[in-house]
Parts: sequence; C-alpha cells; structure tokens
Amino acid sequence: SSSVLIFYLVVQPRPFKFYVTEANLTKFDYTNNTLHYNMVLNFTARNPNKKLSIYYDKVEALAFYEGSRLTNNVDVITHMNSFRQYKKSTDPMSVVFSGQKLMVLDNDQVSELNKDKSAEVYDIYVKLYFRIRFRLGDLISGDYKPKVKCDLNVPLNSNKIAATFVPTKCSVDFY
Repeated sequence: SSSVLIFYLVVQPRPFKFYVTEANLTKFDYTNNTLHYNMVLNFTARNPNKKLSIYYDKVEALAFYEGSRLTNNVDVITHMNSFRQYKKSTDPMSVVFSGQKLMVLDNDQVSELNKDKSAEVYDIYVKLYFRIRFRLGDLISGDYKPKVKCDLNVPLNSNKIAATFVPTKCSVDFY
C-alpha cells in the first residue's frame, strides 16, 4: 500500500480530458415514429499527464435523444485505429451518426421534440466507451475502460442563420 502511495505521489496520474469541439447536425426529422438523423461530432482528447502516455486501443460511441438510443455502437474515427497519445498532448477524434431509428415518443417527448424543432437546437446525449492502457517508461498497464458522457445542445445546420455549437467539456468516469 505504501508503494501505491509513492507511485501516486511521484507520477501524479490525471484522467484524460475530453471535449466536443464541433457538432454538425444536418438532418433531424421525426415522421411516422421514425427519426432520420445525420450528425458529425469532432472531439479532442487531452492527456494532461507529465509522465504517462495513453494507448487508445478501442473507442466506441452511442448517441441518445429523449432517452432513446439512436444507433448501435459506432466506432470513433481517430487518425489511426488505435494510437498512442503522448504526454501533455491533444489529439482529434470524430464520429458520424447517420441513419434512421424507429422511436415511439410519448406526449412529453413529442412536446420536447417540438420545442427543440422550433429552436433548431437538439439536446443530444453521447456516451463514449474506451479501452485504454497507460505507459510509464517501458511499463504498460493493464486495460482500463473509462466512460465519457457528453450532454450536448446541437444546433441544426439549416439554410437559415443557425445557432453556433458551443464546445462542450465532457465528464470522464474511470469507474
């Protein structure tokens, strides 16, 4: 137990930071109990550690609207399938959610959808699932499976003057 404390004091590990930097929602139509959607999200992952690198072995994303999942797991597009993020660095990632989903909404959910539709800004919740490892010198840890949760207000990109997406910090949960 004292070795864990010494490790923590020397290495001072910090969780990575995750932001949605850009969101492009080009379709969000609900007709006949079916939601048709097309959205691209750009993220940045920041490794704030001075001594630890992070290996991203797998990254998957899910998107939700009004509590309903839009898609099955979607692989997040990184500059490589899996990659190493070096100390004190920031790396981009992207994900595309596109398709249609049968969704039966209750009256409250339809009311929320109508409010979002008139404002042309949609409350979309995104979860990301990671499989990562840490590297300290030549030592590589076992797998960790943190989750990232992002509550987003995504404007519809229409021909009208649209609201601008505000970059959003996501919460990172290692447990």
